[in-house]
Amino acid sequence: MTRFGIYSLLLMLTFNFCNNHEQASYHGSSDETAIEADYASIGDMAVPAGYRRVAVERASFGEWLRGVKLKRDSKIYLYNGRLKYDQSGQFAVLDVPVGNKDLQQCADAILRLRTEYFFDRADMDSIHFKATDGTELSFARWLKGERYKLRGNKLLPFTSAKSPNNKRIQLEQFLEIVFSYCGTISLNKETWPIDNLNEMKVGDVFIKAGSPGHAMIVVDLAVNHNGEKIFLLAQGLMPAQDIHIVKNPTDEKISPWYKVKVGSEIITPQWVFYRNQFRRW
Repeated sequence: MTRFGIYSLLLMLTFNFCNNHEQASYHGSSDETAIEADYASIGDMAVPAGYRRVAVERASFGEWLRGVKLKRDSKIYLYNGRLKYDQSGQFAVLDVPVGNKDLQQCADAILRLRTEYFFDRADMDSIHFKATDGTELSFARWLKGERYKLRGNKLLPFTSAKSPNNKRIQLEQFLEIVFSYCGTISLNKETWPIDNLNEMKVGDVFIKAGSPGHAMIVVDLAVNHNGEKIFLLAQGLMPAQDIHIVKNPTDEKISPWYKVKVGSEIITPQWVFYRNQFRRW
């Protein structure tokens, strides 16, 4: 797996590891025929009868997530262009870049979505994340020539000449650094716990920090007249692959939606989260 330097490899093995979901119990085949999506974006996806989408603030991350385009082909492709072997767990695939290196995995997929939201708003100052070692990685400073080098087990910023490349190219270069040195542990530190799942908002995340670890993001939310909520979950995995909305393996009647239940477990096709792993930016 591609990582920058020995320290990056250690981070991957110790901190940034997303469980190898290609070995999960849900097995499919790359030969399976994927159903073409008949919706253009997350916000176009059908809501089960009796539910309506919750209101979100205008120009918020939640509103932006609902506008994310979906690919017509619901097959998942890896960073190298190859078809993923297991095609059984996804419902739809987000039309979001994954890059051409094995970097954008589970926590990174969430960082990608946050980054694209701020980038679309031309809010470069808000594109910053802390690496696992605590170093702040800032895109605004990157545009001014800041770069990062490894000294011992610590990333250190230094000033280089400004890049002549456009902002999109520079963003992809910056994200390669972010994806190499951030992971579930750093993402866990940048978010705070929410005790009550009934307070869920679009853009909230589930995080299991560590090795193995995983992270998923709530990309839509609906409610019925009794105040009962249902939500959609999206994820990236290793090896780096298309970000996708997962099916609900425990309730086919409302899949891919999930109910906010009293129980402690949130069972997804390749991972089980618990209520105490629910967090917010």
